[in-house]
Amino acid sequence: MRLLSVIATPLVFVLSRSTEVVLRTLGIRETEEPPVTEEEIKIMLEEGTEAGIFEKAELSMVEGVFDLGDRRVASLMTPRPDIIALDLDDPDEENLRRMIISGRSNFPAFREDLESIVGMVSVKNVLARMVNVGSPDIKGAVTKPFFVPETISVLKLLESFKESGVHSALVTDEYGSIQGLITLHDILEAIVGDVRSAGEPVETPIVVREDGSWLIDGSTPVEDIKDILSVEAFPGEDEGQYHTIAGLIMYVLNRIPSTGDYVELGDLRYEVVDMDGNRVDKVMVARRSPAPSK
Repeated sequence: MRLLSVIATPLVFVLSRSTEVVLRTLGIRETEEPPVTEEEIKIMLEEGTEAGIFEKAELSMVEGVFDLGDRRVASLMTPRPDIIALDLDDPDEENLRRMIISGRSNFPAFREDLESIVGMVSVKNVLARMVNVGSPDIKGAVTKPFFVPETISVLKLLESFKESGVHSALVTDEYGSIQGLITLHDILEAIVGDVRSAGEPVETPIVVREDGSWLIDGSTPVEDIKDILSVEAFPGEDEGQYHTIAGLIMYVLNRIPSTGDYVELGDLRYEVVDMDGNRVDKVMVARRSPAPSK
């Protein structure tokens, strides 16, 4: 949390006044002066960036902070199929190996299945237990799980993290079923961009091809592709029916797609080019060819 404050505070100081969203996030009191709108601040930043007063990175971070109040945690979470969880009935050595190979820091711990969550296990706690007992003690490193609904805003979750001191949460649907996992690291990346660990391979969820089309991972949030595709809004997006480009295609088709299926929205064609079981793995997006004139 301290790192997030260090990043955001200088930007707020430069702007002097911000919207209610930023004020509430950073704990700065509102003044008696008339409020400055979010759009006005963005315009000021854009003009300042063009004039060389602000860095492009500063503009990007402030825009990321503004987005926190509008984005739902489901748009940033690791979806359930991609969660790496630890079965407490497995040997500690096997779970430790799973943790090391994954390169992640926080893991749900369960018995039988992911719906029977016992708690969370962090690399930090496991290492501390190893120092104390001399061997991996996964069960002894389990902490109480923190659950949040998938409809909560990222900003609200950030406030909850700050109040509770936890840095990860399990995301549930209205029936209490686990839908994903979100961490403070995910929120930080939404503000400053991808933050890779040393030795972590570069992953590019959106690849621009030579012909001008885009190859996009199915798990890419639709919020991340709007600017790239010059799209203001997608159908059904405001209903919260989906959060990724894979979800968009399923929403429009109203079924699980197959390789080669496509949808056409505006002047863009979204084609499923790779499936991983029932999951959309890769989507090719291209401009539709104009209809031949008669």
